[in-house]
Amino acid sequence: MIRPRIIPFLLIKNNGLVKTIQFDNPKYIGDPINAVRIFNEKCVDEIVVLDIDATIKGKDPDLKMIDNLASECRMPLCYGGGIKTTQQIKKIIELGVEKISLSSIAIEDPNIIKEGARFLGNQSIVVTLDVKKTKEGYIVFTHNGQTHTGLNPIELIEKFQQFGAGEIVINSIDDDGMMKGYNFDLIRKIVDVAIIPISLIGGAGSLNDMGLLFKKFGLIGACAGSLFVFKGIYHAVLINYPNVQEKEALYSII
Repeated sequence: MIRPRIIPFLLIKNNGLVKTIQFDNPKYIGDPINAVRIFNEKCVDEIVVLDIDATIKGKDPDLKMIDNLASECRMPLCYGGGIKTTQQIKKIIELGVEKISLSSIAIEDPNIIKEGARFLGNQSIVVTLDVKKTKEGYIVFTHNGQTHTGLNPIELIEKFQQFGAGEIVINSIDDDGMMKGYNFDLIRKIVDVAIIPISLIGGAGSLNDMGLLFKKFGLIGACAGSLFVFKGIYHAVLINYPNVQEKEALYSII
């Protein structure tokens, strides 16, 4: 039986692990390597690591940092941040990373999706779309939510599927760090056009939120940041992840 994935979503800034609220006020959490080691022990399905500094500052991917993460990581690793060329994609994959997350570059030059899929396979090319609700409806933003593209996520998903993307991650800016539940209105619009796997990030405050996501939309990836790095009403930093029994309970409702 194919099961949905439960995926920690880690943000890197200045080589440190951070967590944001609506893409703002990054709070330092700790060392990303230590977080990966803890997630290793918890048998995580897969993990996403995004360098949120790289694209904004025009930096190339930090290959040394990526190498350190990939060397420690015992689960599938998806990396994104600062990627501009297929040569960079190849170098990152050679370090042991299984998936590449493309964001602003996919919008600027969607051919990078086609080129990446050609030599890696579609399953290794992920497009992450940061989406915010505006007076025009849902719009894709880039550069950590700072650039309004004016583009509709539905149209982009249809386009990126044609170019060979193997997965789409929808990152809800409005719900980032709020821990009040996923944006079902947004994902409902997405799943109607998606013919490839979809994952959602933004808003998860409990495992019950993930359960509701699975129940309403079937097989889908449930990503979370705050839920897996904070604990309790005071948001004490504590790396956590559902155990086998908790995961089975989530799967049983599908």
